[in-house]
Amino acid sequence: MSQRELKEGFVSNLNGTSLQEVALGTFLSPLCLINRGLILILYHLARRILPLPLPLISHLLLDFSVLILPLILSCTILSSFLHLVILSLIFVSACVLCYIYCTNGHHSTRHPKTNVSTFLQCHVQFNQVPFVTIFRVFVNVKTDISILAVDFSIFPRRYAKTETYGTGVMDFGVGAYVFANALVCPEARRKTISGSKINHITKQLLSVWPLVALGMGRLVSVKMSGYHEHVTEYGVHWNFFFTLAIVRVMASTILAVLPVSQSWVFSLLISGLYQLALETSGLKAFIIQNNDREKNFLYANKEGIFSVVGYVAIYMAGVQVGRYVMQPRSQVKDWLKALLNLLFCSFVLYAALYTCQTLVEPVSRRLSNLPFCLWSVAQSLFFISCLGFADLVLLFSKSISGCHFVPSSWNIQKGSVSNKQTGEVERFCLVQAVSRNQLLFFLLANVMTGLTNSLVDTLSCSSSFSVCVLLIYMFMNCSVIYFLHHHGITVKFW
Repeated sequence: MSQRELKEGFVSNLNGTSLQEVALGTFLSPLCLINRGLILILYHLARRILPLPLPLISHLLLDFSVLILPLILSCTILSSFLHLVILSLIFVSACVLCYIYCTNGHHSTRHPKTNVSTFLQCHVQFNQVPFVTIFRVFVNVKTDISILAVDFSIFPRRYAKTETYGTGVMDFGVGAYVFANALVCPEARRKTISGSKINHITKQLLSVWPLVALGMGRLVSVKMSGYHEHVTEYGVHWNFFFTLAIVRVMASTILAVLPVSQSWVFSLLISGLYQLALETSGLKAFIIQNNDREKNFLYANKEGIFSVVGYVAIYMAGVQVGRYVMQPRSQVKDWLKALLNLLFCSFVLYAALYTCQTLVEPVSRRLSNLPFCLWSVAQSLFFISCLGFADLVLLFSKSISGCHFVPSSWNIQKGSVSNKQTGEVERFCLVQAVSRNQLLFFLLANVMTGLTNSLVDTLSCSSSFSVCVLLIYMFMNCSVIYFLHHHGITVKFW
């Protein structure tokens, strides 16, 4: 077999992992975020100054070591010990939080219940909803790690994309990426349509040309280079850039005609009717059939074309969630209630998922069926809720320590907080760097993945060498984005 065939076989015919393991991995990013914040608070308590000395390199190394390194290790050499990693991080976070609480004299004489009660009544300030930004960034980061890591043998096969049915970590990544884009779309931010609806739809068609161009660029480069392809993922000519473009246009068109406030209803209708079509027609058999791709474009790319329906449903659900979390709230207790509501919705959708998997069929990213839509939204809500609770923990730590300069986080409204100093710390934040240039970060990762595969025989690499390659790859990606952010550069050519 050729090297290309070996690599294609390496990522094919996989069945994924359990829903429980995917949910367990959700806790890792919020814990990393808490630990990063606690480290900065401890440093502030010791030195009473932020940012760190040599801030450009110090903050990059800190963020990479605390936010990125654990994610790489957890999907490689530590994948079999994920529960121990998470328990260890919880223990460390709890110990540091107790230390901060106990060593701050100005709170030591107050009853703990009074502290919590006062905290819940506090008003918060922010430019963007922090946990939404962090969710979008971590989805992007995890995606970029996985697209290269999957080609190494150290990456667990159960985490890779499944062939037809199953729940791989990378399967969730695709749905979460669509969901993340919907959270901040104009409809979610309650922007009104200017001009006629026809003009609005035309504007949306024109706005996705970068995605179409990137999709064409990837298609041409893959075909010319002979790069290995997993055909049953999207098809012969299709790729994820085309899916993102078409989902954006279709969802915008639907929401230009129908009320945006009911987008969750349309999400259920679209996914439900699509599942009905899969069950009552020959559509499911047509999509799964794999020996008829030479007939025409539709046959060659049926996975990519028909899965758009499910992704539109996920996008519509994301719009509804975005509208909910973007509602004006000021007090901590209001945000706590909102996060509990998101968590409750996640549990309801998981219950619906269990019912669908029992009575209808399992999750299938390839079909983008109703169970896949339910799982993607449920897991996304669970992830975003965990990140929100992590941010509340950080906010509580900041309120009892007097340190208000942890980046990508809420702040207690206080006149003494310097916007200039807060902005200075944000300028050295890797999360904000990725958030500023998310599409570029994703594109850069795709280019670096192709380059790495052309230079390295990923299948025969040792575990230690594989991890080193992944670390270098992510550090280079992060460094470029970090440098651009530090100099206030947003790469947007559309």
